[in-house]
Formats: sequence, C-alpha cells, structure tokens
Amino acid sequence: MTSQLNVDTIVDKAGTGGATLSKPTITEMANTSTYVSEGGNVTQNTVQGLTKAWVNFNGSTFGINDSFNVGSMTDNSTGDYTVTFSNALSSANFSTTANTLRISGDQSSVVMPTAYTTAKVELETWRENAGAGSVAADHSLVSASISGDLA
Repeated sequence: MTSQLNVDTIVDKAGTGGATLSKPTITEMANTSTYVSEGGNVTQNTVQGLTKAWVNFNGSTFGINDSFNVGSMTDNSTGDYTVTFSNALSSANFSTTANTLRISGDQSSVVMPTAYTTAKVELETWRENAGAGSVAADHSLVSASISGDLA
C-alpha cells in the first residue's frame, strides 16, 4: 500500500518559515519526476527540463567567471573556445544557447556553437562591423547554456 501526503506548505516547527529539506530526507530526484504545468493541464519531466551545463567566461583575458558541469575550457585561438563538460551528455543532439556582451560602438557581437560531441561544445565569437564584414574576436563576456540529456 502506498502513502500520499498532500499539503499546501511545509514550514519549520515554529511555523515561521520554510522548512529546510536535507539529507537523508531528500537525497535525489528520480529522472522520471514530473510536475504539473502552471495551467494545470499537462505534466512535464522535471529532470529533462533542467539546464545540464552552463558557463560564463571572459574571452579577452580568458578565464571562467562561473560555471556548472564544466570541467575545463580551452582558448583555441582568437574567438574560438572549447567547453568540456564534467559529465558527458547522452548524445551530441543537445541544444546550446549562447550570447556575448557587445564590444562597442557600431558593432554587433555574435557567438555560435560550431562543433558538438557528447563531451564538449566549441564556440566561436565574432565582431560584425557595420559595412565592414565579420572578424573573429575575443569578447570580455561570453555565456552559454546546454540543454539535453546526461549520459
């Protein structure tokens, strides 16, 4: 026989604030965990919807500002970087969303993923000058998020 606990809010013993859930109370979330959508009409897989890796780095002086599931990075050349994951993805069919901080003036900045494997993604950053074309460029702020399934 299974049990079910239905509550609106979990609070601390004093009733003054949220309760802290800690080990061994909650140790992991199953990869089949679901949640009900905001409208209440559908359920979604919680784990599948999470970002699996992200990085924020300085491409000019080359250094990681902060990251999650990123084991290392390589500065291959001007505007060319490789992000290596700490934990591999199950396939190379993941999604990368990336952006940069605009360099200055009448320029636009572009970052694009160029090579995917289960262990890493390669990013290229470019500067586009109005009427003068594109050139590879290092940007002082680049960020990327990876969505997909972990191996």
